[in-house]
Formats: sequence, structure tokens, C-alpha cells
Amino acid sequence: MFTGLVTDVGTVRSVEDRNGLRRFEVESRYKLEDIALGASIMHSGVCLTVVDMGQGERGAWFATEAVPETLSKTILGDWTVGSHVNLEQSLKLGDELGGHFVFGHVDGVGQVVSIEPEGESYRLTIRPPEGIARYFATKGSAAVNGVSLTVAEALPNGDFELAIIPHTWEVTTLNQLQPGSSVNLEIDMLARYVARMIGADAPEGQ
Repeated sequence: MFTGLVTDVGTVRSVEDRNGLRRFEVESRYKLEDIALGASIMHSGVCLTVVDMGQGERGAWFATEAVPETLSKTILGDWTVGSHVNLEQSLKLGDELGGHFVFGHVDGVGQVVSIEPEGESYRLTIRPPEGIARYFATKGSAAVNGVSLTVAEALPNGDFELAIIPHTWEVTTLNQLQPGSSVNLEIDMLARYVARMIGADAPEGQ
């Protein structure tokens, strides 16, 4: 489990296909002693398991593996050497929950419609897949490429807007987005359960 508060931006240093898996090695500023084999680290919204690690030039490097299902349902399939990745280590008991509960399970890939400066901040419009658009509510939470954000406005056409403060813009990969960019989206778990409780996801006739 994660909070959606990015603690480092890593760089993909190698990509290799092995026996149906794609192995990524990522350079980070994390200390090697703070990472364990089998640990979960969120990569731009996707929870991946550490399968190897070592000391790099600026901190630890670690390797993860993604199955074809993950590559086809997220933006990980587009990663190449040099790609920048939002990173967050898993939440520990007693840690401050500064964002919202994020599980690292991508619900769909959305598209950036527009990016508009608002003084020193930015307003992003995201188009989610049609099947999950109803889960994004004004003032609700969403994870975009692993970043915990508040929906500024849910639009009638299913798009939603995000107001990004300068700090978040500077310390995550959001500043690399452009109109047309693909982004990993995870809906708020609370929205998922509320939809079930009120029958929004119930089969027709119930």
C-alpha cells in the first residue's frame, strides 16, 4: 500500500526481455540498506517487486519484472532506457498518510487533453477510459502516474481537471507530460466501494 506521495524520480537504466517477462533496472537516490529483495516499490502508479539490487552512482539501483498483462494495461510498455519514473516505497505501519490510500493497481490508461498554466501552478485535463470515468468526482482523490491528486472538477463529458501546485510539478514527472501523453490512472478505493454500495455497479435489474 502507498500514499501517492512521490519520494524520488528514478531513471530506467536498462530494459531487457527475459522468458516472457520484461526486466527493468532503475537508478534511484534511495539508500541500498533501505531496500530489500521482495520489497514493493511503486513505479509511476504500478506496484512492482524488487528482484535484484546494488549500489549505483547516486544511490541504489534495483531491478523489477513486469508480465505481458502489466505491459499491455499500463504505460510501462512504453518505457525505454532514460525514461523517468515516479517512485514510492511501500507504506509502513506508523508512517504519515499525507496523500490517500493508493494500491499500485492501475485501473486504466488515460490521455492528457490539455495543460494550462495558472500563474505558477498548472491545470491538467485528463480523459480517462470510458469504463472508469464515473469514478472521478469533484474534490475526490485520484492517482495519476502514482501521484496522489485532488480532482479540481469532474466534467460532464467524463474528463476531469487537476490543479497542480508548483512543488508537485517540480518533484515528479508530471512536468514532462504533454497533450496526448498517456498516464496510469488509479481510482480512489472509496469511490469503488461507494459505487458498489449504491448499486452503480450492480447487474441490470438488481
